[in-house]
This record gives sequence, C-alpha cells and structure tokens, in this order.
Amino acid sequence: MRMKEVEDAIHESLLDGRLPCKRAFDLASKLDLSPSNVRQAADDVDARISRCQLGLFGFEDLGEKRLVRALPKITESIEDQIRAALIDGFLPCATAWQIAEEEALPRFLIGCACDTLEVRIAPCQLGCF
Repeated sequence: MRMKEVEDAIHESLLDGRLPCKRAFDLASKLDLSPSNVRQAADDVDARISRCQLGLFGFEDLGEKRLVRALPKITESIEDQIRAALIDGFLPCATAWQIAEEEALPRFLIGCACDTLEVRIAPCQLGCF
C-alpha cells in the first residue's frame, strides 16, 4: 500500500484534527496494517492520537486530558485478573482489552479499575506510551 493512501485514510478519519484510538484500530484493520504502523503514519502527518479507549488520554476536547476515575468498588474477579496479568508492575493495553471482553465490560471501565488499583497500563498497542 502506498503511503499516500494511508495518509489520505488518516486525514479522512480525523476528528477535530486528531485520530481517535478507535478509528486508528479501524484503519489498521481496513488497511491491513499493525496499529503501531497507523500511529506512526499519523505522527508523520502531525495527527495525534486521541480518545484512548481505556480513557487514559486524549479527551481535551471534552474538557479533560483523561477520563478515568477511581471506582468506589471493583469485583474481586476483575482485580484478580488485573493483578495476575501484570508484567513488571504494568498491565499491557492488549490485556486490559481482553479482560474487558471476558467480563463483557466497556474498555473504559477496565481503565477505571486500574486507576482504582493504582495500576498503570503499558505498553499501548498503538505505541503512544
């Protein structure tokens, strides 16, 4: 695929000049690229990633940098899954998504559960952090 096609697809997917995480993953699937390749192509055209699906960054247009907040309570099952999946003290983004899928929860709530447990999420599947 030519770089121009990727850049055009990114430009068509921008929201307020930024590429939302969900749209980056949709493009990766559509263009048969890795998510990190889409992020790199977005960087090349000065389009920052926004609206992390875990709520960690990119919500300035909604008045906050990040939307995650500590929850009053999380289930023991979710806590156990998060703690069991830690690698060097961090929960990989891909694993957070997997836990959300297994628990039939929005990804954002796993981000909040991690905030509650003071667990950091890394690495990002797009390579943002």
